[in-house]
Amino acid sequence: MNERCFALLGRRDEPTDAVEEYCHFLAASLPAHGISLKILRVAWAELGWRRALRELRNVALENRGSWFLLQYTALAWSRRGFSWRVLSVLQTLKKAGARCAIVFHDAEMYFGSRPVDRIRRAVQLHTMQKAVRLADFAIFTAPPEKIPWASHLRQKTVFLPVGANLPLPEKAWVKAPAESPHVPTVGVFSLSEGQVGVKEAEVIGETISFVADELGSLRLLILGRNSALAQKPVEEKLRGKPVELLIRGILPAEEIVQLLGSCDAMLFVRGPVANRRGSAIAGVACGLPVIGREGWETAPPITEAGVVLVPGDATHEFAPALLNVLTNPAYKASLAERSRAAQTKYFSWDAIAAGYAQALRTYHSNR
Repeated sequence: MNERCFALLGRRDEPTDAVEEYCHFLAASLPAHGISLKILRVAWAELGWRRALRELRNVALENRGSWFLLQYTALAWSRRGFSWRVLSVLQTLKKAGARCAIVFHDAEMYFGSRPVDRIRRAVQLHTMQKAVRLADFAIFTAPPEKIPWASHLRQKTVFLPVGANLPLPEKAWVKAPAESPHVPTVGVFSLSEGQVGVKEAEVIGETISFVADELGSLRLLILGRNSALAQKPVEEKLRGKPVELLIRGILPAEEIVQLLGSCDAMLFVRGPVANRRGSAIAGVACGLPVIGREGWETAPPITEAGVVLVPGDATHEFAPALLNVLTNPAYKASLAERSRAAQTKYFSWDAIAAGYAQALRTYHSNR
C-alpha cells in the first residue's frame, strides 16, 4: 500500500492545538504502514471561506484520488460552534475527485438552555450526520455505539482512540532511583477553562489534603493547559498541610514526559476518563495508575489500562481511591503494568497508525 493523504485542519486552537499535534504524531507513524500524511490547514478564518475553499479545490485537483482526512471539532470550523461549513469542505473535495474521511475528535453537541444553544445543537447534529453520509467513512475517537446520533452508523465508521501527544512516553517507564525517604508525587495534567477549571482545582486540593492527612508528606505536580487556575484554590485547600505544590504550566513535550515519569500516580478530574481524552491517556502512556471519573463514554480499551474509576458525580471518592494506590505497592505496580500494556496495544502511535492503514485499505477497496 502506498497512499498519499492530507489531514485537513480548520481554525487553530490557542494556546496549544491538540488536534494539530495529533496529526503530527500520526504523520510520523504512518510511513511505516505505507502512507504519507501531509498536514493542510483550511485557512478560512484568515482568508474567508470563498478563497479558502478555492485553494482547497486546487489542492484536491492536483492530488486527484488522494485521501483527505478532515479533522472535526465544531470550533475548528466556526468561531461560535455553528459548524455547517464542514459540509462545504466535503462537497468541494468530492467534486474535485478526492476520497474523504472525517475524524471526529468531538462528537458531542454543545450544552446550554438558551434559544441560541438549542439552535447550535440542531446545526451541529445535522452537520455531523450529513458529514458522515458525504464522507467515504468516519473515524470516531469515542466508540460510536456510545454516541446516540452515531450508534446506527456502524457500517461506515471506525473507532480509533487517540494517543498521547508526547514523544516516546515509554521513556517514563524507566524510573530514576527514588530519593530516600521517598515522597509520593501525584501528577495532574491539564484543567478545563474558567470556573469549571477552578472547581476541578478545588476537588484536587480537597483530595490531596485528605491524602496528606493520612499519609504525610506529598508532592503535587500540576502541568499543562490552564494550570495557573489551580494556584489559588489548591493553596487554600492545602494551607498548613505537608504538601509541596509545583505548578509548571505549558511545557515542551519532552519535559512533560520527564515530569510525569517522576509521578507515582495521575489524578484526572477533567471530565470522565475516555478514549478521546488525550490528557488522561498521557498518564496511561507514561505507565501511571490513573484515578478518574467514570462517564457515559468510558469504555474499552481505556478501561483495560491501569485506571481506577470513581462515580461520575464524585468529588470525595477521589481521595480514598488515590490513598489506596499510594499505600499499596503491589496494587500500584499492577495498575502501572496495565497502563504500559494498554499503551503498547492500543494507544501508541504505531497502533493508531495501523488502525488508519487498515481503515484506508478497507474503504479504498469498497469505493
